Parts: sequence; structure tokens; C-alpha cells
Amino acid sequence: MQFDNDIKAVDALHQAYKSIKAEIGKVVIGQDEVIKSVLISIFSNGHCLLVGVPGLAKTLLVQTVANVLDLNFNRIQFTPDLMPSDIIGAEILGEDRSFKFINGPIFSNIILADEINRTPPKTQAALLEAMQEKAVTAAGLRHVLPNPFFVLATQNPIEQEGTYPLPEAQLDRFMFNVHLGYPSFEEELTIVKNTTSNRDVQLNKIINAAQIQYFQKLIRNIPITDNVVEYAVKLASKTRPNTPYATDAVNKYISWGAGPRASQFLVIGAKCHAAISGKYAPDIEDVQAVAEAILRHRIVRNYRAEAEGLSIEQIIKDLF
Repeated sequence: MQFDNDIKAVDALHQAYKSIKAEIGKVVIGQDEVIKSVLISIFSNGHCLLVGVPGLAKTLLVQTVANVLDLNFNRIQFTPDLMPSDIIGAEILGEDRSFKFINGPIFSNIILADEINRTPPKTQAALLEAMQEKAVTAAGLRHVLPNPFFVLATQNPIEQEGTYPLPEAQLDRFMFNVHLGYPSFEEELTIVKNTTSNRDVQLNKIINAAQIQYFQKLIRNIPITDNVVEYAVKLASKTRPNTPYATDAVNKYISWGAGPRASQFLVIGAKCHAAISGKYAPDIEDVQAVAEAILRHRIVRNYRAEAEGLSIEQIIKDLF
């Protein structure tokens, strides 16, 4: 992809985003904010955690995104007996009596880690090495994963029995924590009509892996003013109790705040949000637009907040 300048490239990204969203909308009804968050995290080179009850089209969304972006897609169903080698791959003895490495399902552009909290920490850690390093280690050898590489993990908030909740350090690897809600009555009518007939949808491939990598680099090139960066860093700092910028509510209701990764993701997320909205530089509104999904899983409420029924989302909004 060659553009005369970055302004034309941002215009192209804005157009591509609108086309991608329209294509996904043929299959996934509603969930506009969720689709937006998933696409922002792909263009920002981050990962996304989707939290929602069963049947809200989480898997369908990921498959559709992979189709429209012309990327390889693998789904890994996490279960209590899943081993790290089931994800990464394993060494096997070949016919020529030498060991060779057989790639596991992780060697793909988009990974759907379905119900990630159902598998023991050892297997979760294998996935997290891949997310952080974009490579896996097997039998002492490092295998680089395809580029772009993107993990979409899902979690079911209902059942907590027999699950292994992700530790804070591992949750921190995800750029976004997106909550899926139920569809509206009109949306559900459309979903039911579409899925109970012989409707066959042909999806067009809008962009490919090379173009996604180009746009990922472009987003990092987008200029950002000092006051917006300061706003983003201050927003993350405000969530840390007993530090200079912490508010009274944070000192009262929060036991742990967001780390520096939150500040980095707020800036890159704001740049991407601006670009897909057709703007050439992010402002404070762009930081606020991505803040909730970035900060939600990085803040730990204390017992007082839980007793008073104060939600994380409410605490974040009060920081704006």
C-alpha cells in the first residue's frame, strides 16, 4: 500500500473501517460498540477480552472479523484438561527418526480463546507468552507466530464454579475488556428472522494481513498533542489509591489501580479511535471513548465499594 501522505492513509483507514463494519453488520446484528472495540484493538496491535453470557454471537463475531479481514482463524475451546502442548504444538518423532515440531492451533492470525477461565493456569500462561512475545517456546526452540497476531478471549460471567479466574497480571495483557449486553427487542427480531431462514450471506474481503500491518504502523505515526498524552497518563494515575493524583473516591473505594500499560493503551487507543472516526489527531474525547474498556479490568474495587454496590464503570466515569 502506497499513499502520498499520512492524511490520505488515514482517510483510507477511515473508509476501510466503514466498509469492514458494514460487512460485519450483514452477519452480526447490533453489538456496534463491541465491533468497534474489536477493530480498534486489531489496528492497535492489542488483544481483546469479551465478557458475556452464552449466545451473544461472540464466536460468530470473531469468525466474521477474520473473514472480512482475510486472515487465518483458529478457535481453541478451553477446558480443564487442556494442556499447553494442545495450544502451542508438540515435538513428534518423524519417520526419519528425528524430532520435528508440529504447529499447534496458536499458529494463526486470529485466535479465539473460548472460555479462557475454564483452563488451569499452566495452559493460560502458555497463551499469554504468545500474546506478549508474539512467539512460543517449545523444547528450547523459539517459534515466531504469524503477523498480525491477535487473541480474542471470551469469558462467561455466570458460572464461577470449576473456573480459574485470570490473575491481574494476565488480565493486564489484554488491551480491552469488553462487556456484551443483550440485544434490543428490534435487534433480536432481526437476528431470529435471519437465523431461522435459508438466508445465505456472502462476505466480501475488505483488507488483508499486509494492509493491516500497514495501518498498525500508521496509527503509531499519528501525531498527538502533549495535553492529550498528559490527560491519558493522568487518567491512569488517578486510579491509583494514595498517589498524588488519586481522588477521594479512589482512595475510598479502590484497592489497586491501573499500571503503566493502561496509559500506553489509552494513547494508542485514542489515536486509533480518532483515525477510524476520520480525524487526523486524537483529542480528550477519544481518550474517554476507549477509557472504560481499557481501565475496567485494571482496577480492583475494595469490599466497601462492593458493599455499597458501586460499579467499576461508575468510578471510571467519575474520573473524567
